Amino acid sequence: MATWPEKPTYISSHHTRIDGPLKVSGAAKYPSDMQPEGWLYGMILRSKWAAAKLTKINLDPASKIPGIKAVTLAPAVAERQKNGSDVTLRYYGEEIAGVAGTSKQACLDALKAIQVEATELPFAVREEDARADDAPRVWDDAPNLSKFNVRETGTVDQAFNECSSVVEGFFTTPVQIHNPLETHGNTVSWTDEGVTCWASTQGVSGVRDDLSHGLGLPASQVRVISEFMGGGFGGKFGPITEGVIAGMLSKAAKAPVRLMLTRFDEALAVGNRPSSFQKIKLGAKEDGKLHAFEFENVGTAGIGAGGATAGGGSGLALRAPYIYTVPNTRVRQAGIAVNAGSARAFRAPSCPPSSFGMESIMDDLAVKMNIDPVEFRIKNDTATPGWEIRQKEYKLGAERFGWKEKYKKPGSSPGIVKTGIGCAGSAWGGGGRGSQAEVEIHPDGSLEVRCGTQDLGTGTKTYMALIAADIFGLKPEQITVRIGDTRFPPSGGSGGSSTSPSVSPAILDACTNALKALQDQTGVADARGGNWNGACKKLGVNPLVAQGRWQQGLSSSNTGGVQFAEVEVDTETGFVKVKKVLVVQDGGLILSRLTCESILNGGVIMGMGYALYEERVMDKNSGVMLNPNFETYKLTGLGDVPEIEIIFFDMPERGVIGIGEPSTIPTAAAIANAVANALGVRINSLPITPQRVLAALGKDKLSVA
Repeated sequence: MATWPEKPTYISSHHTRIDGPLKVSGAAKYPSDMQPEGWLYGMILRSKWAAAKLTKINLDPASKIPGIKAVTLAPAVAERQKNGSDVTLRYYGEEIAGVAGTSKQACLDALKAIQVEATELPFAVREEDARADDAPRVWDDAPNLSKFNVRETGTVDQAFNECSSVVEGFFTTPVQIHNPLETHGNTVSWTDEGVTCWASTQGVSGVRDDLSHGLGLPASQVRVISEFMGGGFGGKFGPITEGVIAGMLSKAAKAPVRLMLTRFDEALAVGNRPSSFQKIKLGAKEDGKLHAFEFENVGTAGIGAGGATAGGGSGLALRAPYIYTVPNTRVRQAGIAVNAGSARAFRAPSCPPSSFGMESIMDDLAVKMNIDPVEFRIKNDTATPGWEIRQKEYKLGAERFGWKEKYKKPGSSPGIVKTGIGCAGSAWGGGGRGSQAEVEIHPDGSLEVRCGTQDLGTGTKTYMALIAADIFGLKPEQITVRIGDTRFPPSGGSGGSSTSPSVSPAILDACTNALKALQDQTGVADARGGNWNGACKKLGVNPLVAQGRWQQGLSSSNTGGVQFAEVEVDTETGFVKVKKVLVVQDGGLILSRLTCESILNGGVIMGMGYALYEERVMDKNSGVMLNPNFETYKLTGLGDVPEIEIIFFDMPERGVIGIGEPSTIPTAAAIANAVANALGVRINSLPITPQRVLAALGKDKLSVA
């Protein structure tokens, strides 16, 4: 069985990304760059109503526009028309039809030419409006507010009476938009031999299977390629509606169709992180041990939160109380349906809002009991997987951060610009399995390592090369890595921090098997390093091909991490500046230290956006999102990024563990706690905008709803 090298040269090193030169030079080709011969532009006509019943759709005028080669109804619309059902549109941006043409202008003209008549229906796009007794129903057969799912352990009411200290709070988080730099989309070519799709995706195999189903083709006739892609954050699994429409247009036009969504489309129709409205009550006994917890949450996953489905971030209920041990708990969860696009997985689904609510109430209780917040967490984080590691990480992080020297009574910072510090922890699974890989060694000494995974930008190609280099005694630059193609050995989607723990064992196994086969076939006892080329020449004419697969024991799951944040808050402007974030993270065996640091930096930066800037704003009158672009939907900019110090809690004996998710979970909570420490008053709603800060200080009379 393959084992990780005891003294690797490249694994765990700071070796530069092997695909870096291609990306910075512009040579890397993304799905949005693909221009197969004869390709056409694709565009989608979307609903301009938040709710409406279609009475007429006529595509003929669009087909007569010069340059237009194909028009088609969206799959759901066509299916409902075929079945004789009413076509009801339930959110602004829902797909109606698609067009393909030789130019952008031709497509724009065609979209305008499509004749659509509809009867507008009442709607609700904000949670508070959808909950009203007289609110219009998003779904005819179900109320907007679903039934509460309830989970209870112990004797909660009695337990609160037994507590020496009890605190209550109401915490809200907004709908968050994914906003990858490369929007959703595909370039699809349908020929007599089958379909080839260049997809911006987190899962090439999933896109193949969904396209096969959506287009009515055998999976063997669908090839999906994604050598590079520009971000996903959980929202790019499957081809989704736009991929199927592109395939339908390509078939009709008998030409490749590139259909990449606009930024406006991206904001409306490709998923989001649900909102949350969390009521939390927490109590502890005199010894500082948590004893009673009560939690109620509602939130919206758009049209995906109707009826019996407890959507709207129901994972919060599953995780509550997030990472802490409380013997007596009562958890209630419901979803609110609104006329907006449905939610999708978003980096660490349900964890950032869970962490924000729980870590905020933890700090409030620690302050009330006059217990150091770090010590309070260590005392009560004693059961969730990874808790033993977090105990050590809190102690290490607090020492490195200077917690005891910096921590002061909340609100005691002098002057107009006040400083504060906060902390928070995270837990995540991070396991994986099932990948396969292949190595091909040529007589001239060149070799390829192949796997049907994909690289979201997290460094998959790089650590594949580092593993191969250590096994064969070569330099990473001598390794050719091939990924992102359904013709390669299968792997799963890149989500749940599962890529590296599923892919890397398969790569190690394939390389180990290939080296043994090379040595056995050529008779060279040590075919590594300086003996490599000589051994390869003995292969003769044909290359050597060896397979590998995921092996138990080379990777594992459950990772712990903690973060400490330091902020400045201007009490006259309300502006919050993050000065420093310290990250202590367990990643088991670190494959590529440089790319791991990049992942953690990205997680912190994303968490900052959730804490301070990001919020979907809906117009209750038109049903459209009012800030659907990078100008009005605020993201963390380069000038906002603070000093980020990263400490890896190395545990190579545990094998490889994925850490894409945990790095973004506690950031918003740590920043919120730091702001509360600086001001002496808590901002209970994200994002922590200047307006909300001033309102909390009694300096702003404007509404902060």
